[in-house]
Amino acid sequence: MKDQHLVTLTVNGREHELVLESRQSLADTLRQDLGLTGTHLGCEHGICGACTVLLDGEPVRSCLVFGVQADGREVRTVENLADGDELNDLQQAFSRHHGLQCGFCTPGFLMLAEAYLSTEPTGQREEVREVVSANLCRCTGYEGIVDAICEVAELRCPGARHD
Repeated sequence: MKDQHLVTLTVNGREHELVLESRQSLADTLRQDLGLTGTHLGCEHGICGACTVLLDGEPVRSCLVFGVQADGREVRTVENLADGDELNDLQQAFSRHHGLQCGFCTPGFLMLAEAYLSTEPTGQREEVREVVSANLCRCTGYEGIVDAICEVAELRCPGARHD
């Protein structure tokens, strides 16, 4: 007999009631049970950051969080950034600054950046570099990602420094 639990979680503003096995990751819950495949699984050890989502507003590695741990909590995924077909300012900036190439790590970076930008970001390059150092990218060299986040920090928080 499988160890299963009834959980209720709010994902991208929509409440879901699911029966989950205790050992099922939040990433698998999002991808398999809810069809939200924007959350990518890379290393499945919490190292790469490709699976980063926001849990109650904080960035977490969804491969390291069990789905049952999200019971009663709010999850936000990359699918929640765009408004229909209209990309949000951060997604547009990533495109404009070539902050994505193969795109595999991009959802995790976008969610990490969204969490950073929801605080009081300075937009200083060194601070942004520190934030993005939590995730791995093998294609971009990070500069486009840093440029995009700095631009959006300046737009969302006038007076944020871009240096």
